[in-house]
Amino acid sequence: MKFFKPSNSIRFLKPIFKIHRFSSQKPNLHDAGPMASLLKTRSVLRFRGPDTIKFLQGLLTNDVRRFGDPVGDEKSSLVTPNVPASSSRSLYAAMLTPQGRFLYDMFLYEPPRTDEKLDPSGSGPGSGSEQDDIVLLADVDCSVSDELIDTLKKYRLRSKVDIENVGEELSCWQRFGSDLHKRPPLPQSVEDPVACSVGSGSGVDLTGSSSSQADSSGWQWHKDPRLDCLGFRGIFPSNVTPPMVEANTETVEENYLLWRLEKGVAEGSIEIPKGEAIPLEYNLAGLNAISFDKGCYVGQELIARSHHRGVVRKRLLPLKFLNDSGTEVEQKVAPGSEVVALKSGKKAGTVTTALGSRGLGLLRLEEAFKGSGNLVIKGQEDVKVDPIRPEWWPTQWFSEHEPYQAAG
Repeated sequence: MKFFKPSNSIRFLKPIFKIHRFSSQKPNLHDAGPMASLLKTRSVLRFRGPDTIKFLQGLLTNDVRRFGDPVGDEKSSLVTPNVPASSSRSLYAAMLTPQGRFLYDMFLYEPPRTDEKLDPSGSGPGSGSEQDDIVLLADVDCSVSDELIDTLKKYRLRSKVDIENVGEELSCWQRFGSDLHKRPPLPQSVEDPVACSVGSGSGVDLTGSSSSQADSSGWQWHKDPRLDCLGFRGIFPSNVTPPMVEANTETVEENYLLWRLEKGVAEGSIEIPKGEAIPLEYNLAGLNAISFDKGCYVGQELIARSHHRGVVRKRLLPLKFLNDSGTEVEQKVAPGSEVVALKSGKKAGTVTTALGSRGLGLLRLEEAFKGSGNLVIKGQEDVKVDPIRPEWWPTQWFSEHEPYQAAG
């Protein structure tokens, strides 16, 4: 299901990945059924060793100890309300500088333990030293994966954890689409693997497990740990197609990028500028990436101080680029463009990501929602900037900056 017709090739945000200039006929992703994209802009790291959880706990913004809890343990509840607590073995987190600036993001998963041996009773793993070997997989921005490994190894010291790039063996996928997360559960049967799955022609049981049908080796989809509306995410062997991805539902990665942009979600160390971005301004607290009660980690002090002050004056917002008649304009805005108030010329923020007529921008909220037609691109005053309030945003984020516009 490839929506875009390619013509002239352009360079995308990440230099390792080419995309195409899109046709003027904009795809309507809101009416499209479930789609799946191979995420070529992401790679996979493997952490292995008895100190894996302890090591990551001291570096990442989220509480990695939940991987040590039994499935369904009440202590492993999420720290923000966007995703209901469940038995999902996935987690979104960031790694920061000591000054609290964003460096890297990652999705953590427990891999299937297909190599476990049962004891003679058949009720559990047999004896063996491999039981002490904790393994976690991380889905990371592949443009900085080698740099991330070097950074992690500087912190490793004497910790018993090995870090390896397994991007050749494993690949990242995203499954998304119109109301995929809102579909009511259908009758399920052990004998009917399709009814028990999440996907085309099936339902999502929001009260049950957050991971969907697995393949014969145990690899499976997980609810995106950031937001329900982003769909499902998973790591799968590179030589196989994930379960529930039929030929007519696989689509190019740019469609997933557009889906994220419309939800106001940035991803990776280019869309979230490495060494510069303040995590709360990029909404990482609302994306379930930060635990405020886990204890110390690198960069924690600034995050805690900003959070307890309770006011974030700039935030990342989804943007539409329009002409004077209100029609969306394509391929006219570049990342880094300044957004200014039309009448005063006062800077309101910066475009951080742009794709066709959609983008993301870090804007001052008091300027962003003063009224329709207030903002334009500096030097391109014929391009109006329309900021949108995402549906998933907590209302308290806007309590000091009303009126605001809700995303449709």
